[in-house]
Parts: sequence; structure tokens; C-alpha cells
Amino acid sequence: MTVPTTGFEAPPAEVGPSTRRERVGWYFYDWANSGFATTVIAVFLAPYLTEIAKDAANCATDAACGVARLYPLGIPVSPLSYYSYTLSLSVILQVLVLPITGAFTDRSRHRRVLLALFAYIGAAATIGFLFLSGDRYLFGGGLFVLANVAFGASIVVYNSFLPQLSGPDQRDSVSSIGWAFGYIGGGLLLVINLVAYTTATDETTGLIVRWSLASAGIWWALFTTLPLALLRDPPPQHVVRGGSALTGGFRQLGQTLKGLKAYPLTLFFLIAFLVYNDGIQTVIGVAGQYASDYLKLEDTTRIVTILIVQFTAFGGALLLGFIAKKVGAWKTVLASLVLWTLVVIAAYFLPVGEATPFLILGVALGIVLGGSQALSRSLFSQLIPKGKEGEYFGFYEISDKGTSWMGPLVFGLSLQMTGNYQIAIVSIVLFFVIGFVSLLAIPMRRAIIAAGNTPPRIL
Repeated sequence: MTVPTTGFEAPPAEVGPSTRRERVGWYFYDWANSGFATTVIAVFLAPYLTEIAKDAANCATDAACGVARLYPLGIPVSPLSYYSYTLSLSVILQVLVLPITGAFTDRSRHRRVLLALFAYIGAAATIGFLFLSGDRYLFGGGLFVLANVAFGASIVVYNSFLPQLSGPDQRDSVSSIGWAFGYIGGGLLLVINLVAYTTATDETTGLIVRWSLASAGIWWALFTTLPLALLRDPPPQHVVRGGSALTGGFRQLGQTLKGLKAYPLTLFFLIAFLVYNDGIQTVIGVAGQYASDYLKLEDTTRIVTILIVQFTAFGGALLLGFIAKKVGAWKTVLASLVLWTLVVIAAYFLPVGEATPFLILGVALGIVLGGSQALSRSLFSQLIPKGKEGEYFGFYEISDKGTSWMGPLVFGLSLQMTGNYQIAIVSIVLFFVIGFVSLLAIPMRRAIIAAGNTPPRIL
């Protein structure tokens, strides 16, 4: 009798122990892509693309641009809001693309090829900013949407390597070192570009900004060669006979969505992470506005603070990774949420017009930022059923970047209703309190066992 093979799924293949060479290669992808996050997203693109949009609307002042309209695809858009809408579109597309990317990754025999594909698409689009000038706002928006979606997809593939690179007791350390590499790499490129920017004249500013944006793509492409050369392709964890990896990936994604209820504690962790990470992203996103509009600090102070945060986050990732070795990642993340609460409360009491207290708070923010992000990733990796790393990290990446809208909404509503920046900033504490209580309520050891994994000795 012939056994039908269509739709047959082989059991997950075993993966051999990783080497230091592979882990170093994995670390360097964080180094490679972080220039996009710092130079492009955090500093240069928003003001530059807004200026391009204002040129296209032919308005000379912010007041005139506030009533002027562009019409991409026939939709009326204020040039002042164009970048925000472009960012929102890229996030919406990530929500659609990343889970599919994860499902396809788990079924692919060529995970490094997928990493290369998304990384080089993103890098090429970023290098394209070199040609963004005049009134080409649609060109700039299209490049950013493509680059940001490719960036998110590449992170899903990159994170999916983590469970194969480290056992339960080493994962916190490996994840922390990866984040630390990213902060140093992104920070070094940003320093180079900011030094170049300080030398700009009225005639050369646009050119230097374009080269700064393009440099992030060159950096991304150049250093991506290291992980591609040093990593091994893990065997696919789901092999479907009689179908392609792509169609099998879609089917597997559907099964995973239906099967999430079988891992309620993993799902609950994702919800807890969504809440407290929303608070983290909101603090990062509104810090500049708080510094300029309420504290009345100069642009130079805010730029220096960005660099302080970037480099202290390197030390923070390593420090909290070391602490996690002693007390466990779960307890360390809980402690980091307490520290986040204290940072936000301290921001409430910052004196207006004084740069030094803001810079000191930037040091504290950087320390807690690096560790909380690195350990959240390693902790979640313990809760993923074997063979579904790509899919679950697709959902994780959505929680990380695709749903961070609640915090800005609460901040904006608080500011609108009270007109008080201090009340608005302290309202963010709510996200850390809810996240802390939610994370504390998870029986982490039982959750890891329920996912079919071996818990680390210390949680």
C-alpha cells in the first residue's frame, strides 16, 4: 500500500551545537542593521523628508504648509504629516508581512539566503536616499516603506537563529551581546554622520544629509556579509512534501494562529511585552518633544543625549545580561520595569532650561533600555515551541514595532486635556505598571515547559 505524501510533515530536525564563530557572525547582523535605526529613523530622515514634502507643496512656512496639501494617489495629505503617514504605512505592511515571513523562514532550507534577500533589499533602498532631492517626496516615501518592511522581515529571520545558537542557560548572554553590538555599531555610524553634519553649510547640508542616509545602507550591506559567511543554515523545522515552502508557510501560519490557544502563557507574555514595550517606545519617541517644548533645551543637547543613550545602552545590555546570569532573566526584566518607572517619574521633576539633569537621565535611560530589550527577546525565545521560531518571532516583531501606538495616544490625550507636559510624561508610567503586573503573573517555568522546552536553571 502506498502511503500518501502530500501534506506530510516531517518532525523537526535536530540542530548540532553552535560555535563561537557562528555566534560572532550573528552578533554582527545587529551591528549591521542598527545604523538604519539610528541614522535614518531616529535622526535624519523625518526632518529631511518633511522638507522634501514641503518643497513639493510649494509652501514656505509651517503655517502655510499646515493648510497646503499633497495628493499621493489622490489622497489629501499635509506635507507636515507626510513622514508620519509614511511610517504608519510601513508599520501596517509589517503587520501583514512579518508573520508570513516567519512561517516561510521555518520551512526554508536556506535561511541565510532569506536574511541576505531582506537585508540587501533594505540596504539598497536606503542607499537610494542619495538620490532624494528636490520635490521627489513619493520617491522618498516609497524607498522608506520598502526599506522599513525589509528591515523588519530581516529581523524576524535574524531572531529565528537565536534558539539554535544557545541553550537555555546561555541565551540571555547571547541575546544581550547581540543588542550590545547593535548599539555600538549604530552609535559609531551616527557619530560619524553627526560630525559630518556639523561641518555643513547652507549649500552642502542637503548633500551631507543624503550621504548620511545612504551611508546607513552601505554600512548595512557591508557588515551583513559577516553573518552570511559565518552562520550555518539550520535544517528546516517543517518539511512538507508535495508543496512548496511558500505555500506550506501560508498553511503553517494559519495552523499557528489557530494553535496559539494551546500556548496561552506564551500568548500572555506577548500581550505583557506589547504593553510595557509600548511604554518604552513612547518614552524614546516623545523624549525629544519633551526636551524641546517643555524643558526648552537646545538641539545640541538633544543630539548629545541621543549619543549618550546609544552608548550607555551598550553597557546596559551587558550589565543586565550579567545580572540575569545571577538572578534570572524574568526577575531582571521585572526589575528593569521598576527602573523604567523611576526614570519616567524623574523626568517629571526635571528643571526647565538645565541640560545636565537631562543628560544624566539619558544615562539612566540607556542602561535600562539595552538590558530590558535584550532580555525580553531571550525570555520570549524560551516560550517558543520547537520548529516555530520564525513564526513566533514574526509575532514578536509586530509586538515590538507594529503596535506601539497606545502610549503616544495616551501621551497626546493627556497633553491635550491638561496642557501640561509633566502630567503627559508621567501618564506613561501606567504602561510599566500594567506590564510589570502582567509579567509577574506569568508562571514562567511552567510556561517554558508547556512550550516543550527545558527551563534555564535560574529564572
